[in-house]
Amino acid sequence: MPGKFEVYKDKAGGFRFRLKAANGQNILSSEGYNSKASCLNGVESVKKNSQNPDRFVKKTTPSGKFRFNLTASNGQVVGTSQSYASQSGCNNGMKSVAQCSPGASTDDQT
Repeated sequence: MPGKFEVYKDKAGGFRFRLKAANGQNILSSEGYNSKASCLNGVESVKKNSQNPDRFVKKTTPSGKFRFNLTASNGQVVGTSQSYASQSGCNNGMKSVAQCSPGASTDDQT
């Protein structure tokens, strides 16, 4: 089921995106980009790299929660998940990104 990428400006004036599932839940967020073009390239990178399970890197937070990063082929992080209370929740988040991102529309809120 496709989701939606929201491209927006952060408080510092940088460009960011977030991927929302069809139910409106945020499932992946980007770091800041200096230009909108770079941010849109990040969106395309998520669409591509989310289809490769090896691009997901699971992490445990200092408080014992779980999260993941989606990386590009060069190892650069292109998106970070929210924190999950369980590993199964984290795994479901990764599946959701893989399912939602390929057909996701882009909502430019800049």
